[in-house]
Parts: sequence; structure tokens; C-alpha cells
Amino acid sequence: MVNFQYYDGTFPTAKEQAAFERSVFSKTHRAGGERSSVDLCVYVVGGCQENELMLSAVLACLLDTLGHLLRKEVEKRWLLDNMEGTFLVVDEIVDRGVILESDPQQVIQRLSLRVDDNPPSEQSMSQ
Repeated sequence: MVNFQYYDGTFPTAKEQAAFERSVFSKTHRAGGERSSVDLCVYVVGGCQENELMLSAVLACLLDTLGHLLRKEVEKRWLLDNMEGTFLVVDEIVDRGVILESDPQQVIQRLSLRVDDNPPSEQSMSQ
């Protein structure tokens, strides 16, 4: 299991974080979750004050953007082999827990602009 990224102090210890992650996984892995891929489960969680529809939109945006850039289904092996590109996608969607974008086309456009500013040796997602 890959650790989640947390943007606040909800879980002060690694033990509490791991317990939460096990709990979420055990509740969702059998049900298939709302959005899952071939061999990968992706979760977007928020506090009880968060809008569930917005969190769902962020999840859809993340998976749709990665799928578009891959031109196929998002798989764990690709994700691990291209972690830098995955982080670029996440950085365009969320910044320190603040949702910046939930439209996959906008994220793709921003990534295209960002990659165009970099030399070819630094391009990863749009190759």
C-alpha cells in the first residue's frame, strides 16, 4: 500500500495514519469503490466539512487527466514508473489541500503549457 498525502495534522503519528488507511481500504476494496482502475485504487478524502461532490470531482479529474495523458487505463506500474508526471498532475489539481482545478481539460492544457516551457530533456508527461 502506498501512503496517502496529508495536508494537515489530522494524524499526528504514523501509527494513526496507517490505521486510518487500513480502515479506508478495508471498507472499499471489496466494494470496488466509486472509481478504480485495473490494478489501482485511488482515494480522495476530506474532512467532514468538505463537499463530497467536489471531492468526487477531484477524483474524477485526477483519473481522467492521467487516463488522457496515457491514452489508456491508469495502471499501477505506469504510475510508479512515471511518478514525476503523476506529481505534476496532482500539483495542478491540488495545492497543500486546496482544490485548484477539477476540470481535466484545464489540467491537461496547463500541463501542456508547463511542458512547452521546459527543454525536451525535462519533458515527461507529454512525450
